[in-house]
Amino acid sequence: MTVKLAVHHVTEYTYEASVEWAHHTACLAPRDTPWQQVGGWQLGISPLPDGWGVEGLELDAAELARHLHRDPWGNRHLSFGHARVHERLVVDSRFAAELQDRPAPDPARGPGWESVARGLRYRAGRALQEADEFALASTYAAPDESLAAYARRAFPPGCRLAAGGLALMQQIHADLRYLPHSTTVATRAADALAQRSGVCQDFAHVFIAACRSLGLAARYVSGYLLTRPTGGQAKLVGADASHAWAELWCPEQGWLALDPTNAVPAGLDHVTLAWGRDYADVAPLRGVLRGGGVATLRVAVTVEPV
Repeated sequence: MTVKLAVHHVTEYTYEASVEWAHHTACLAPRDTPWQQVGGWQLGISPLPDGWGVEGLELDAAELARHLHRDPWGNRHLSFGHARVHERLVVDSRFAAELQDRPAPDPARGPGWESVARGLRYRAGRALQEADEFALASTYAAPDESLAAYARRAFPPGCRLAAGGLALMQQIHADLRYLPHSTTVATRAADALAQRSGVCQDFAHVFIAACRSLGLAARYVSGYLLTRPTGGQAKLVGADASHAWAELWCPEQGWLALDPTNAVPAGLDHVTLAWGRDYADVAPLRGVLRGGGVATLRVAVTVEPV
């Protein structure tokens, strides 16, 4: 099955005082994958960054390409700055994505988790694998004994890796409460687990750090989710938000995309933006500035069928 979705993501900062100088980095360029083809990506930034295009004209693909660079995992980032006074910043990204069904995780196929963990351990002379660095600690998803104990509930001895990953996804969904504003973008996995609440970023970090605590490899995926209203209600444009889930490395099945926030494998509702070790690698927008005072943030994301 194939579906085509239109994604529109607007980030707006309104500052209480004038910003005199600012520099930002963005990870908003969607990527192609074996199950996703992206087209028509457009990005608008207001005010226009220094050295970019012509004020009032839309940035074309060639202009955007000039400012993009790839990270070690193939994501495209861009940097931009403003040396002029401004009180508001708007970053507007939109594109279309054609999604195909990806293979569902098979809990009965593949090795036991212990053998996969052994295979990821460092040994002199062993060739590096794609998954190796995703078994190591990162800023927000570091191994921890409390996370290891939590993960062992889903990965008993002899359990197949895929079965354990699916069980951990369900376990996190059941144990953690989805509670907006209960955490921040700087909350670490161990803290989110301890307080048993968070948002999609935290659910993904707990999953990743729990797997790493057993010596397994898992990575963070940023993207978008097509939400369906219940009870026949109309979908509210702009009511969605950016989303995050995790992928667990299984030698027999590749990267298993699992969404602990919703307790489902990622499918035709999940649009991939980027992936990395944790949120720090793929934050949609971050920056430093001089002035501005308190900033008010507004984010609106709309994902709808084409």
